[in-house]
Amino acid sequence: MNLWHKELPGSRRTNSPELMLPKAPMTSLETTTSANPTAPAKDVTRVLVADDHQVVREGLVAIITREPDMTVVAEAGNGRQAVEQFFRHRPDVALMDLRMPEMDGVEAITAIREKNADARIVVLTTFDGDEDIYRGLRAGAKAYLLKDATGEELLECIRNVNRGKMCVPPTIAAKLAGRLSASELTARELEVLELMAEGRSNREIAHSLTITEGTVKAHVNNILNKMNVSGRTEAVTIAIKRGIVHLK
Repeated sequence: MNLWHKELPGSRRTNSPELMLPKAPMTSLETTTSANPTAPAKDVTRVLVADDHQVVREGLVAIITREPDMTVVAEAGNGRQAVEQFFRHRPDVALMDLRMPEMDGVEAITAIREKNADARIVVLTTFDGDEDIYRGLRAGAKAYLLKDATGEELLECIRNVNRGKMCVPPTIAAKLAGRLSASELTARELEVLELMAEGRSNREIAHSLTITEGTVKAHVNNILNKMNVSGRTEAVTIAIKRGIVHLK
């Protein structure tokens, strides 16, 4: 069974069928789900589910709570709630979406890991750009799964991460390797690239960053060379596909 997923600009589109599972008995984002009574408490993996789409959360809760060795202890609809709920319930494993309001997944992972370096977090997202993968794992996630993964793959990943293992599928690992082998853009070049993606001219970029137009041209040339592209449009297209920048 494939996981229901949301489609966002710049993300890979998958053709998974809509998840058709019964709703879990959650009355609010902060309601704690009871553990399965058939499993001894010591054997139950406690899970936090953080995703800003309610239907996705409900589907994940349904998949997880039907397992005798797992339970969902809390849900969160944005990154800030995810951090709060993590430290309130101290789950064994947290499922974290990358794109959430108020605080995105990478920021939430970073905030959690700053106070708990042993936190076990699984990124579960529709985004498969190499930059997204890099940022998620660099922040401290132990696994990176796409939402077109099957329920069985998700459950196996949760169990492996709870045992202290990493969980990165071969296709994701290949994208990450490709990203690490490419020339990395500087912080200023990333700012210029983001403004290029918004359709800004060199003059507008110069005004926005308080630098000269000549400096902007130099940054643009460096971006094109590092990305091995011939023009601005190609650079922006590849940057969106790879997850280097995201359309707002």
